[in-house]
Amino acid sequence: MEKYKYVIIGGGAAGVSAAETIRQTDKGGSLAVVSDEPHALYSRVMLSKPNFFLGKIPFDQVYLKGDDWYKENQIQFLGSKTAVSLDGTNKILSLSDGSQLEYEKLLVAIGVRVRTLNIPGADKQGIHYLRTLEDGKKIMEHIKTGKKAVTIGGGFISFEMIDLLKLAGLETTSILREAYFWEPILDEPSGLMIENALTKNGIKIIKQVEIAEVTGAETVDGVTLKDGTHLPCDLLMCGIGVVSPIDWIKQSGVATNKGILANEYLETNLPDVWTAGDIAEYKDLLLEENVQMGNWVNAKEQGRIAGLNMVGNDRHPFKFISFYTTQGLGITIAFVGDVAPGQDRIIIPRGSPAINSYARIIIVGQELVGATLINRTAEMSTISKLIENNTDISTHHADLADPNFDLKKLLG
Repeated sequence: MEKYKYVIIGGGAAGVSAAETIRQTDKGGSLAVVSDEPHALYSRVMLSKPNFFLGKIPFDQVYLKGDDWYKENQIQFLGSKTAVSLDGTNKILSLSDGSQLEYEKLLVAIGVRVRTLNIPGADKQGIHYLRTLEDGKKIMEHIKTGKKAVTIGGGFISFEMIDLLKLAGLETTSILREAYFWEPILDEPSGLMIENALTKNGIKIIKQVEIAEVTGAETVDGVTLKDGTHLPCDLLMCGIGVVSPIDWIKQSGVATNKGILANEYLETNLPDVWTAGDIAEYKDLLLEENVQMGNWVNAKEQGRIAGLNMVGNDRHPFKFISFYTTQGLGITIAFVGDVAPGQDRIIIPRGSPAINSYARIIIVGQELVGATLINRTAEMSTISKLIENNTDISTHHADLADPNFDLKKLLG
């Protein structure tokens, strides 16, 4: 059995950020990174960006770390392995290949997994999900010969893939289970702005319907909807959410909910076990609630904080305003802070769909906690600072609603 001072489960943004942070402080402590993929760190963000996806930049630019980086930093990279059980009492981690690792300090940064279809025909070739580098390679190869595509889902992955499929020249139809794009995170006017951008670019949208079956022999040749409509296609792109792979760790006594529960220091309830990244459901000091955020910048910063806490005697709280931006089809979209719907939220519209510039400022009590912005992403930085400073905006609702009011004035 190999023994390490630090073991990190997860080779993505959070895990590698933690490893890098640990090495900056502890030059000699033995360190292993366990990854379910064989690759050194690469950018998942780049997988859905047009220049990379359409082959306009060299493929190797997807890699953020090379194999040499792990060797130079004396990090043992254990690729193509997953964790299957954890003995928190004896500090032993068991892996999918039958090996076991003994640790002093453990970080669980396993990320989330794509939700897959569970309908007849879901095993056919030509059905795609986007999480891994292999997923991206398959889609990039398929679009070279594909003619007609169907996308399922109304979130970031579906939006970005629709843009890419359009750029690649595929005739594309978007299937939404919801009444509008990005329901319920966005309101209907926001969703319709996005749909308008899609339809202007020739994308057909079918709403409030689900796929009943994927048709074809071994390869997709179409989908049949629950209302009986049949849509021919040779590529099916699914962006139907994610699931947290936490069943194995529940048995160890680690507290879980939707993700792995942690405090503001990213510590779990088990001694010397931390969590970070998309899988972490942590206490957010700015929003004063437990949240689970799924994006690259959030994961990287959480990994850094977890790494600091694993090495040092000082405890560093995680305090960070999460954000995500995307653009395509002539529209820009940004989410900042906590954008989840809730009864305690006050929503202040800023701008309007009529002027093609629309934000929703989200308030809890006297403070701004989040915002969704369409074609107003220049205001994202200021809104982040207002959230971070816990600015009292109780007397400024009219200013927030005025699209011409300079939000920076509220920082003073």
